[in-house]
Amino acid sequence: MSDVERRLEEDRMLRDAALGLFKADLALIRADIAERGVGARIKNRIGEGTADMLEDAVDYAEENRGKIAAAVAAVVLWFARGPIIDALGRLFDDGDEEAVEPVEPDSRSA
Repeated sequence: MSDVERRLEEDRMLRDAALGLFKADLALIRADIAERGVGARIKNRIGEGTADMLEDAVDYAEENRGKIAAAVAAVVLWFARGPIIDALGRLFDDGDEEAVEPVEPDSRSA
């Protein structure tokens, strides 16, 4: 057997071995998909991602309690800004000013 024929035989054996591995992997994947469908896999992947994200958020909140408290206070104050401004206006109102009557819009502006 010449050197070229020997190399060709080795290459064929490597090719056949690789094909055997590929077919075995493909059979395992098909069996795994048949056992647990694509929908269940997607659900599991989303569940794992959500759990990881929640864990990261809890870790961040534990490390930055002051920043979280300040952010919550800022949001509460933002939503309560109208009543707070009204209360401050009544508190600092001297009562010396005359009541201003609202001006009715004239028909030209409509």
